[in-house]
Amino acid sequence: MENILMIVQVALSVAVIFLVLMHSGKDAGLSGAFGVGSGSGPLGGGSLVERNLNRWTVVFAVLFVVNTIVLLRI
Repeated sequence: MENILMIVQVALSVAVIFLVLMHSGKDAGLSGAFGVGSGSGPLGGGSLVERNLNRWTVVFAVLFVVNTIVLLRI
């Protein structure tokens, strides 16, 4: 069980890193490469995409923290 949780922890950490890098900050970051921060691009308007990106980042961060606490309890 502990090995499975460790694998999940690594996957969650990679996901959180990727999601944080996707956030745009003053026209920088990886989101500019995918058109997330701009009004045009393959993903449409930036506001909805940014809101969903924020939600996914929070969800994965909470899962990361919960998994960390569970791993500490084992």
